[in-house]
Amino acid sequence: MKQPLITGVGITDFGRFPELTEESMAQAAILDALADAGTQLGEVQAFYCGNALGAMLPGQRALRELHAGGGAVYNVDNACSSGATALNLALQALKVGQYDTVVVFGMDHLSSLGGGPLQLSQKDWNNRRGMIMPALYAMRAKRYMHDHGLALETLADISVKNRKHGALNPIAKFAKLASREEVLASRPVAEPLTLLQCCPAVVDGAAALVLSTRPSRGAAKPVRVLASVVQSGLFETAPVDMTEAEITARAARLAYEQAGIGPEDLSLLEVHDAFTISELLYYEALGLCKRGDAASLLQSGATALGGRVPVNPSGGLIAKGHPPGATGVAQVVEVCEQLQGRAGARQVQGARIGLTQVTGGGIWGVDHAACSINILSL
Repeated sequence: MKQPLITGVGITDFGRFPELTEESMAQAAILDALADAGTQLGEVQAFYCGNALGAMLPGQRALRELHAGGGAVYNVDNACSSGATALNLALQALKVGQYDTVVVFGMDHLSSLGGGPLQLSQKDWNNRRGMIMPALYAMRAKRYMHDHGLALETLADISVKNRKHGALNPIAKFAKLASREEVLASRPVAEPLTLLQCCPAVVDGAAALVLSTRPSRGAAKPVRVLASVVQSGLFETAPVDMTEAEITARAARLAYEQAGIGPEDLSLLEVHDAFTISELLYYEALGLCKRGDAASLLQSGATALGGRVPVNPSGGLIAKGHPPGATGVAQVVEVCEQLQGRAGARQVQGARIGLTQVTGGGIWGVDHAACSINILSL
């Protein structure tokens, strides 16, 4: 079985760009990734496109103006896990020798959809009754606060940390420093969550990766994918613990086994912090700490830049932004740059192994419909 490597990465600014299209942003990210890899467009045998909220045939629409040859284009919609799922599929094809060089990219342009929370399916009975994402995470936060004595101030500190990280990231156009008091005083969204504890609702952006089993011609050292896992959610009819991120814990166990490592071996993580409580739940589901100890881990400084295992050095979804189709790919771009020592002011010193985790899919029981985890190393 062949060993594919990530040989080039590209990413656009993340922000609100109504004058642009998702296709033009994807084109910019793809060309940057190809240049980073030292690869010509004509060498690419297949394209894998993650897109959650665009129109039909997003990959072909993005590639049309690049005159990209007419080879295979695979369009993947797995909600916020779309881009990371596209990566998983590309890796499978490369390992069995179907292709030797491919591009994975993700894109979404939320400016074209207006504001407010993402529209979920009205065919789902949970959604019709108002169970949209902010409501679900507010319930999870309230339950966790009840069970583990979590303070409102600790929830706010996730936002403070990630905004501090995001302020160091030049692509994070929404990133602004905020104090705990400012986070708590921002407009209520769903008790106990305030506006600054939620990822921005309108963000545009794209990210791309070049993967190849050929020798790399890029300037940066290529990155290995030690594990790539995609799992689907369980629709539970019996009562479940909504503070247990079951799908993430299940995917993480598989990823650690595939990579032959444990959570203690990680240098950094990029996780799906769509809301502040999310990151705390994922500390536990990913094995960074025991159940109920997430607040202590955060307060110790371990998950901040300079700490033992920085989480979301990019700023995460809260500070960098969350164009759903692009997020999973963007997380991998961040980890690659960290491992290669190219992360600038937000560089995690001595980074050796990084993990990305992204969920998606609206309400599925009380967790998610999809989860993708990737573990990367030089």
